Amino acid sequence: MLDKESRQPIPGAAVIIKELQKGAVTDVDGHYRIDQLCQGQYTLISRILGYREISQSVTLVHTSEQNVLLTEDDIHLKDVNVTAQRAQALSSQTVSQLEGKTLDQTRGQSLGDALRTITGVTTLQTGSSIAKPVIHGMHSNRVLILNNGIRQEGQQWGSEHAPEIDPFVANRMTVIKGAAGVRFGSDAIGGVILVEPAPLPTTKTVHGELNLVGFTNGRQGVASLQTEGGFGKGFGWRVQGTIKRGGNVRTPNYYLDNTGISEQNFSAAMGYRAARFRSEIYYSRFNSQIGIFSGSHIGSLTDLQAVLENGEPFVKSGFSYTIGRPYQQISHDLLKWKTDWKPVAGGDLSLTLARQFDDRMEYDLHRPKNDSLAALNRPELRFRLTTYTGDLVFEHKPIADKLTGSLGISGFYQYNIMNGRPLIPNFRTYNAGIFWIEKLKQNRWEYEAGLRYDYRHMQVFRYENKVLQKPLYVFQNFSGTLGATFSVSDQWSMRFNAGTSWRAPNVSELFSDGVHHGAAAYELGDSNLRPEVAYNLNLSTNYSGKRVQTEVGFFYNTIQNYIYLKPQAEPILTIRGAFPSFKYTQTDALYAGMDAGIQAELFPKLSGTSKLSLLYVQDTRLNQPIVMTPPNRWENGLRYDFGKVGKWRDAYAGVGNLWVARQNRVPAGPRSANSDFLPPPPAYSLWNLTAGFAVPVAKNHQIDVGLTVNNLFNTVYRDYLNRFRYYADDPGRNVSVRLKWKF
Repeated sequence: MLDKESRQPIPGAAVIIKELQKGAVTDVDGHYRIDQLCQGQYTLISRILGYREISQSVTLVHTSEQNVLLTEDDIHLKDVNVTAQRAQALSSQTVSQLEGKTLDQTRGQSLGDALRTITGVTTLQTGSSIAKPVIHGMHSNRVLILNNGIRQEGQQWGSEHAPEIDPFVANRMTVIKGAAGVRFGSDAIGGVILVEPAPLPTTKTVHGELNLVGFTNGRQGVASLQTEGGFGKGFGWRVQGTIKRGGNVRTPNYYLDNTGISEQNFSAAMGYRAARFRSEIYYSRFNSQIGIFSGSHIGSLTDLQAVLENGEPFVKSGFSYTIGRPYQQISHDLLKWKTDWKPVAGGDLSLTLARQFDDRMEYDLHRPKNDSLAALNRPELRFRLTTYTGDLVFEHKPIADKLTGSLGISGFYQYNIMNGRPLIPNFRTYNAGIFWIEKLKQNRWEYEAGLRYDYRHMQVFRYENKVLQKPLYVFQNFSGTLGATFSVSDQWSMRFNAGTSWRAPNVSELFSDGVHHGAAAYELGDSNLRPEVAYNLNLSTNYSGKRVQTEVGFFYNTIQNYIYLKPQAEPILTIRGAFPSFKYTQTDALYAGMDAGIQAELFPKLSGTSKLSLLYVQDTRLNQPIVMTPPNRWENGLRYDFGKVGKWRDAYAGVGNLWVARQNRVPAGPRSANSDFLPPPPAYSLWNLTAGFAVPVAKNHQIDVGLTVNNLFNTVYRDYLNRFRYYADDPGRNVSVRLKWKF
């Protein structure tokens, strides 16, 4: 237990489990321990004279750690209830979090791969190294990602443009499912992902964390080190860095040539915290080099057709760490400054300013024929995107202890400079928005409503027949939300949310014209596209008992003027080779489905989990399915907790299975029974093993060890959402070992 402002331990505080009236008292280091508890949902009450008493909801599945931060009680106030949900998310929305030991088990993976452990979240893949998160079937510009509170702005329009974020910066990842445009602005049609670091410490003690991860497939190694401390009197700091290196990934039968990765990331933060004032500055740099599977770049239509028919790539190789052409070189810089001020009259005023610079270089398979140009090794495509963002939010003090709310304005200015082949034109964009959200709590009900207006101005610069054209696009619309939460009991709650949101077409959807080498596809835009407008309904219920925790959610979303990449009848031959051809097309779409999850204690020390995701997507104009939507999936697992085994602590072992159905809902078209270049791959089933334990190394220190085996039986499969499924199988067995040392 720590003081929220100074991060100093609080000795002598009482920690009580409300349901059992059982508790403990913190020691001189602020530590407490409560033993002999059954799994389930509990209410943890923390109190000591001079601090505000807080009540927290805790779900105990296995051995659990619950950190408590108390605020000094200078003025007599009513009790403050603290829950696990972020204040930025509406309480009526479906929210899932990845933190603690669950987050630790994903260390070393990309952001997209880590998040697919959450029900309803999967990934859009381009080969073995690039993954983008998909929420309820939606991805890219329909899903906003906030990196440390800043709207992530990169070249996210491409399927192979993965988020330029180091997952090791996160102490917690939060997924908000469904439209969240009122709070976060336009584009949040599918949901929002919050990548959240821990608060900065202010104690003078220096402490940190070292993570080491190794993967057998690709012989990949990852190391991440974080140190933090304080200068006293409210000042704190943190420095973090990650390096990653991997080579060619192997399918069950062959290596995927040129699929290595090299990554170096760095972040640093410094802040000051006082009773009514807080300020923080943060900087991060993400730098990555990613090899693009060379078998996806094919020289002729005949060879492309042969690969599609034979199901195996022409290019096969052994293992190598060398990254050759084609490849991507990406760097992303983020500089953020945030200040919070609490006026004496009450409320909270926060100002956040940030600058981002995204530099993406894409290298084709072949070097230029000109010797002088080849020696320079210039990229065939280079995108340089600069973005300035600003947010000013005021949260007013509670009215009659029932009504709370916030009012805010936000905006961003960005411009893009492109060199090389004219895949997309240069542009600059201005965006401004204003929102108002209010929440009313009354007995077991909590109601909320919000409204937002956004205005976007985009100027495009492109040459047509050597004449500079400057088309101007202006988009504007409202977003709204209504929601209610009903607490049936302390264990059971129900949520309903109805909202509308919108998204303007991005520059690639409007003007793409050429080979997008990273996706190994020819893409053509449509300058007449109109904004998407979405209407979302979400209903969910949660139950957290002592032995059983369940969550069920239903969603029904309609999107007018839905934009997607539609496969064309035949591949196209260019001077750079033969590629599948796609065109940005507009229609009306329906997204509906269900997420369900259950976690139960079957026997003492033995627990089971089951997660089911069902999705139905339909083109309502043509009354047919839409391509590239996730198939249904069902995941099950068993875990046994051994507890203490010799010198090992918290030992456990588990087995799991992921079953992914064949995507039978595909549109009819000219190529066989589908409009795609290949029929959807068969259903597949993957088994995995997990195990872990903690080894004491010194007083109050330990090393956490984790072992994971994915695709245990080296199953041959292809995922429908992998854009390289045309050319090769997905990766085979992968054994990973994770070591974590907190000092």
